[in-house]
Amino acid sequence: MRFRQVHLDFHTSPDIEGVGSQFDKTRFQEALRLGHVDSITLFSKCHHGWSYHPTAVGKMHPHLAFDLLRAQIDAAKEIGVATPVYLSAGIDNVASHEHPEWRAMNDKGQYLGWVAEPAKPGFHAMCFRTPYLDYLCDQIREACRLFPEADGIFLDIVGKKPCCCEWCQRWMREHGLRLDRPEDVDAAAVETLRLYYERTTAAAREIDPAMRVFHNGGNVGPKFRSCGFLPFFSHLELESLPTGGWGYDHFPLSAKYVEGLGLDYLGMTGKFHQSWGEFGGFKHPNALRYECAAMLAWGAKCSVGDQCHPSGEMDRGTYALIGPAYAEVEKKEPWCEGTRGVADVGVLMECGTAASDADRPTPADTGAGRMLLEGHVLFDMLDAESDFSRYRALVLPDAIRVDEALKARLDAYLAQGGRLLLSGASGLDAERKSFLFDVGATTEGVSPFGPDFILPREDLRPGFVSTPMVMHPSDWIPGGGNSQRVTVTDGVSLGDVYDPYFNRTWEHFCSHQHTPNRPEKSGFACGVRKGAIAYLAHPVFTLYARRGMVAVRDYALRVLRDLIGEQTVKVEGLPSTGRVALREQPAEKRMVLHLLWAPTVKRGGIWDKDVEVVEDLLPLHDLQVCVRPGRRVSTVRLVPEGEPLAFVSGPEGVRFTVPELLCHRMVELA
Repeated sequence: MRFRQVHLDFHTSPDIEGVGSQFDKTRFQEALRLGHVDSITLFSKCHHGWSYHPTAVGKMHPHLAFDLLRAQIDAAKEIGVATPVYLSAGIDNVASHEHPEWRAMNDKGQYLGWVAEPAKPGFHAMCFRTPYLDYLCDQIREACRLFPEADGIFLDIVGKKPCCCEWCQRWMREHGLRLDRPEDVDAAAVETLRLYYERTTAAAREIDPAMRVFHNGGNVGPKFRSCGFLPFFSHLELESLPTGGWGYDHFPLSAKYVEGLGLDYLGMTGKFHQSWGEFGGFKHPNALRYECAAMLAWGAKCSVGDQCHPSGEMDRGTYALIGPAYAEVEKKEPWCEGTRGVADVGVLMECGTAASDADRPTPADTGAGRMLLEGHVLFDMLDAESDFSRYRALVLPDAIRVDEALKARLDAYLAQGGRLLLSGASGLDAERKSFLFDVGATTEGVSPFGPDFILPREDLRPGFVSTPMVMHPSDWIPGGGNSQRVTVTDGVSLGDVYDPYFNRTWEHFCSHQHTPNRPEKSGFACGVRKGAIAYLAHPVFTLYARRGMVAVRDYALRVLRDLIGEQTVKVEGLPSTGRVALREQPAEKRMVLHLLWAPTVKRGGIWDKDVEVVEDLLPLHDLQVCVRPGRRVSTVRLVPEGEPLAFVSGPEGVRFTVPELLCHRMVELA
């Protein structure tokens, strides 16, 4: 895959005339050159259902007078730009108007999709169990036949739909499933999705068995592996527009999971102020610089979303915006090709375990990832099939239900010298009444108090905390979000729990939020450590995701650092909003340290959701770095500049100073 891609949306209403009339090959090519673009995804068929080339299967846009896709592909290829081809798969308003019986439907007989009501504008979701799938596969085959030079097929809006249409009902009856059982409807939806993957991938590769194929569903999670869907993907594209509701922490957590799946992947942001379909929206150029740099740091190639005007005229302002970011990427590519991440810690996601019904990261998963990003800890996000042996410690955040298979894997990991950090309900039996691991303590079950308070040991609490701090409960934790009542036996206590005078109820309350703590200790511990296992009695990761309490983050990170010992990378002078990544480049026999920093702020939010944005890039100076590379280092230099850095090697690692960090800095250790 190329490093500098654009995803050129072109969803165009049938009520707009002159479609493609302003397309000009020279101006098209000038825009791509201005943007330093080396790959552009172009449209065969959009969400509205219209094709942008002559078609014998679907319907060409009624106001398009020529083969626009052919003209775009020829223009791009002429200057060496790759051209994946896009088809909307899961939604199609042309097909839905002609065949409303093909639309996906819920168990109440209502249409699924972006809109269910006829009077509301929006796109219609189609069911892959209906003859719509035949229609779609014919469109894919036609596109591959008409455009054999396409550099891939991008199929969009693909996901599991709990559909109860006529065809789904028939299939469920044939397979002994009941329409009134949600778990049966869900099982049928998984098999319908499998049918889609099998048939569309086969259609895309009918002419060229090596055709690259990607199915976009907005999130690539553990269910792709556990359901056996990954073989239908040639690569992964991680849609993550920070200003579109994803935020700036979404992409690194996603990348830190998919890197372990063994497929090439790219990050996908947008040039928009917010998200897709925003004509005339522009994010600040510094934001795009930071987002592209972050993709490189987390091992991804880059994709920026744009939407072409119905006239077919490329917006030069957009490519002037993309150009500076991609010019930087172009210079950095030699240090970003064929790399693999280095990590001290693996976070076992709740959504990645067989016992979980979640198909996306939970608040506990997200909270753990945020803590580690802010603590500059090198980590990966894992599922139950991941290779645990690569990590010095595993974190099981808050609600990991450990079944027999996972217990056996974790026991083997511990026997090989691994370490575990458990919290909340993780590592407990189903009733939360006993530990499945020897943590040096017993539990009396879930505390009756929510919230309660903790005072960690002095060496484990942040310096600004000297009295008990509140620990809010969470409704997200199965069995209740209160803490466990932990009594230390042969382990080492991590600190004390203080109970409130009473819970806030209709019978009695105190102050605005909750009752204060009693002055005396409860007799229960807030956590315990025995050897290679540490346990925190509270769902600290969910609490951090929901409340963002820095004191809780610092407490959990201190426990983790005490568990794992010296980190592979330590950076002094980098704020918590900074990011650290270390990547190996085996072919070049070198390591590359990535340092990122951009202050994010919230804008808007009076009548609409606020937006997390990057605007100002401010320099940091004289960052003190220590890297433990595990091998001899002969040179340390800033790249791509080539500027050597003075360094000192010793038992504790390789020490050097980065004189300035503005947005992104790469340091080569060879």
